[in-house]
Amino acid sequence: MTDVLASYGRFHRDVRNRITHAFGVPAIVYSILVAAATYAVPILGARIGIDRLVIAVASLGYVVLDLRLGLTLLVAFALLGAAAEATAAAGPPTAWIVACAAFVGGWVLQLMGHRMEGNRPALLTNLGQIFVAPLFLVAELGFALGLRRPLQAALQRRTG
Repeated sequence: MTDVLASYGRFHRDVRNRITHAFGVPAIVYSILVAAATYAVPILGARIGIDRLVIAVASLGYVVLDLRLGLTLLVAFALLGAAAEATAAAGPPTAWIVACAAFVGGWVLQLMGHRMEGNRPALLTNLGQIFVAPLFLVAELGFALGLRRPLQAALQRRTG
């Protein structure tokens, strides 16, 4: 876990970059969930929104990596999913416009952050880093709240 977060953290040392990511990453996740919420599949006689399946699979993956961070992400994803479903309820045209705007806006924020920091996005080194971003954000939130001090210290040692 420490290696995964440290690899991502090396590209996100500047506080301005972290702030842009704190807004950009959730915006991108929200946009994906809005798009997914416009579709549903039948499962055991009920229609389940694809957004809920995405949340379940992603949350399971994060919980496997780290129980506490994964459960925190589950809550964050559930809240973003509820907002996405409310947006999707406005109808596909509105939902897709909002999803596209949030997606583009989220990426613009992140690219601005990397420009301010003077480095390239971590995902250009390893595309898998895109999945580390939400995990890194909740770890940072925990650190700000005084939680997970040993993990924070290990990350600081590895990222310099």
